[in-house]
Amino acid sequence: MQSLKRFSWTDIFMWIVGATLLLLIVIGSTLTLQQGKYTTVQWFDLAVFGLAQGSVYALIALGYTLVYGILRMINFAHSEIFMSGAYLGYFVATSMQRNGFLQENPLLGIVLIFLTAMTTSAILAVILERIAYRPLRGAPRLVPLITAIGASFFLQYTFRGLFGTQNRAYPEIDYIRGAIPLFGDFQIQKIQLVVIIAAAVMMASLAFFVQYTKTGKAMRAVSEDKNVAALMGIDVDKIIVRTFVLGASLAGAAGVLYCFMFRIVTFYMGFIPGLKAFTAAVLGGIGNPPGAMLGGLFLGIFESLGPTLFLDGLGIPAPYQLKDVIAFTMLVMILIFRPTGILGERLSKTKA
Repeated sequence: MQSLKRFSWTDIFMWIVGATLLLLIVIGSTLTLQQGKYTTVQWFDLAVFGLAQGSVYALIALGYTLVYGILRMINFAHSEIFMSGAYLGYFVATSMQRNGFLQENPLLGIVLIFLTAMTTSAILAVILERIAYRPLRGAPRLVPLITAIGASFFLQYTFRGLFGTQNRAYPEIDYIRGAIPLFGDFQIQKIQLVVIIAAAVMMASLAFFVQYTKTGKAMRAVSEDKNVAALMGIDVDKIIVRTFVLGASLAGAAGVLYCFMFRIVTFYMGFIPGLKAFTAAVLGGIGNPPGAMLGGLFLGIFESLGPTLFLDGLGIPAPYQLKDVIAFTMLVMILIFRPTGILGERLSKTKA
């Protein structure tokens, strides 16, 4: 009886909602699979696309979670850091395409696009940290949050004013076009393979950097306690700047990978991927880099397979148009039932 008193009517209602959603997922998935409408190859294609998309979400989410781990703030301007790298990468890519360099030296051209995007995002993030966030470091937590939202709009409309509102198309690179046959009827698109491998390499490099390098250990120390870290001789301001650079570089690379997949770049392109990446960071456990990686991959696969698997059997027309609804519904459910995320927020209660 005493245990029941710990639950309010709101808790009971939310558990009923969660159970209802779970039941609908099970019923919808069962009906979809029983229909046999989709082949194994089609499910495989959806899963691979979701893995590639989730890899991009994971790279962006790492920027959110690294900054939160250091400053305990959500950098909502991070989505525009992602956009800025993709934009400058576009101009380098089109310039190399016009003079034929991209066709003659595709690997070097791709590397130059990545370097441009990552450098642009890193520089912009450092400027943002120095001008917008550092003066407010001791302010109440709501103040830098509002500042981050304002910085997001500022960057969005700055790029709109500089480059216009039209959608621009990334040039196609023949080197990463087409598909690679696997076995039977199974195949994987080259661009999806590039995205998955590139993201995996960058995430593994980040994990190694944070765990085994001197700067990475200093980042973990600052995340635990800035004052004690400063007493131990760590330059806190320098570590914070390096954290912004690291997260922004990953976001710039993610912007290029995203544009390689979807080819569209516009001043507004960071909004939805940024929200999805924030969802991934919360899903995995905000402040937890491995959680951000896992959350991004899980969200990408869930978003790719979910609409077809859950909704098609229920007779809902064009279920894929509801993929955003599914993604953000999952975010709400996670915030309600496990607010620390899948792997848990790597913070003590006194800092949460």
